[in-house]
Amino acid sequence: MANKEPVYLTADGLRKIKEELEFLTTTKRREVAQMIAEAKAEGDISENAGYDEAKTAQGFLEGKIRELEATVSMASIIDENDLPKHKVALGNTIILREVGTNFEEKFTLVGSREADPNNGRISNESPMGKAIMGKSVGDTAKVTTPGGEIEFEILGIK
Repeated sequence: MANKEPVYLTADGLRKIKEELEFLTTTKRREVAQMIAEAKAEGDISENAGYDEAKTAQGFLEGKIRELEATVSMASIIDENDLPKHKVALGNTIILREVGTNFEEKFTLVGSREADPNNGRISNESPMGKAIMGKSVGDTAKVTTPGGEIEFEILGIK
């Protein structure tokens, strides 16, 4: 049996996953079934590349559906009303400054399923996420990167 670790999601993140799951189990399944039916109609399926392609697409689709269903079943919603304001936790927006510079960063700490660093959403499982979790304003955290260790000061938690 697979590990049943919770999948931390915001309410919006869970909504998006459910919407994707609904699309895949309805619209996309019908499209793939139609592809299979059309390929079968062409005759001998033993040497039918279209049929093989449609069956491969079906396999990928069903795998994705199972993955999303598992995510939904293991979802643990990050409740914004329960977020601590004095310590870094999942769901908080954090403002950091790289020590020794004026470079500041602002991002939201989310579960790995919703991580999107280019849009200011980093995972609690990332090196940065692990380093700052549980820290308070004024604390520093060291993050090991491929270029070496970087120290950040926590300026704000929202």
